[in-house]
Amino acid sequence: MIYVYGIPNCGSVKKARQLLEETNVAYTFVDFKKAPPTDQQIEHWLDKVGAEKLINKKGTKWRSLTDEEKQLPATTVIAQYPTVIKRPLIEWENGTITVGLDWTSKE
Repeated sequence: MIYVYGIPNCGSVKKARQLLEETNVAYTFVDFKKAPPTDQQIEHWLDKVGAEKLINKKGTKWRSLTDEEKQLPATTVIAQYPTVIKRPLIEWENGTITVGLDWTSKE
């Protein structure tokens, strides 16, 4: 099963979901606001793609954090504020992960 993580009103998430639906690819959507990622998921994603790729430092939520919050470990920041994750985050059936709409570089 393919999992698409994000928030429903995000433009990038909407585009990814539309593309998957247009190509008849089955997936499960997980809304970060309703089902925040577990510590294990966060650690797995960080191991696979790294904090620099996973955290959207250009996003509104990241910019609203205090300097002290930005210095916390990535796992802590993401657990407290899952919307700092670059969207969409897609877990593919083969175990690779894509962050954002860069379909060509699954990690």
